[in-house]
Amino acid sequence: MKNNKLTYEKSGVNIKAADKFVKFISLVSNKSKNSGKFKNIGSFGSITKIPNTFKNPQIVSTTDGVGTKIEIANILKKFDTIGIDLVAMCVNDLIVQGAKPIIFLDYISINKIDLIKLKQIAKGIFKGCKISGCELVGGETAEMPGTYEKNKFDIAGFSIGLVDKNKILNKKISKNDLVLAIPSDGLHSNGYSLVRHIIKKKKINIIKDKYLKKELIRPTKIYTNEVLKITKKNLIKGCANITGGGISDNLKRILPKNTNAVINLKHIKCNKIFKWIKSQGITDNEMLKTFNCGVGFCLIAKKTKIKKIKKYFSKKFQPYVIGKITSGKNKIIFNEKINWNK
Repeated sequence: MKNNKLTYEKSGVNIKAADKFVKFISLVSNKSKNSGKFKNIGSFGSITKIPNTFKNPQIVSTTDGVGTKIEIANILKKFDTIGIDLVAMCVNDLIVQGAKPIIFLDYISINKIDLIKLKQIAKGIFKGCKISGCELVGGETAEMPGTYEKNKFDIAGFSIGLVDKNKILNKKISKNDLVLAIPSDGLHSNGYSLVRHIIKKKKINIIKDKYLKKELIRPTKIYTNEVLKITKKNLIKGCANITGGGISDNLKRILPKNTNAVINLKHIKCNKIFKWIKSQGITDNEMLKTFNCGVGFCLIAKKTKIKKIKKYFSKKFQPYVIGKITSGKNKIIFNEKINWNK
């Protein structure tokens, strides 16, 4: 006899599949060396002990996503790095304040539970947490049929860090300090709507294009280890995570009201992917306000500190001077032009 009873599962929500994913997350999380004595995964809320290494701890919190880079992951059917991006977008904002990332939570919303896909995403999140030195303590997975199209999903991240009150950055930036660029590892997780527009307009098959297939899914660089080390040594006065809005919008956010940052664009070292985007007919102005253009993170420091700062970075991510702090009215001034052929 046919069963015509209405159920939650018939409406498109599979609670059993969601429970299996929670168990997977819990098992992997418990293997982490950072796991504390509290059982957080699967609980109603996570409990975390505040480390006693902070004298006057201040809580810093961030939340972010990875934008339409998710669509690239869907096209390439590669989901094991998008979680690294998610962690990076949150923790790279935390360290701007001088905060050490402590915990991370994620939110995944999807049209239908796909355990293979979700486990790949989760593995990326675990890897991002391991790189940044924080712990995945909880999250939410929501199956939402009718809200998302077939195979579509979205992810969001939430992170909390701690910083001693007297170690908060961006308060002592002053005239004659230098602006250093730390190289990006590519696009990171910004500007993908424009990139996808180019791909669609030019009818590019990124599955067959070996270069774009690799480059467009490259995960965001996590700067936690290096930046926290130089912060601990009091080598920098401030820093900025260069995301959407480029150098101008992000660097301006940390400048004192009586200062400008004068940036010499010809000093910027662009990654190959930005040269490719530029070659598709994108103006310099559009490139600078949409992408990091090779500058993933900026540091503000005295000239006398630069040599020591460089010791904490690998050859690939060596900081270099691109500008100077001057008196002014909280503006970013660009001199010269980016050399796209360099």
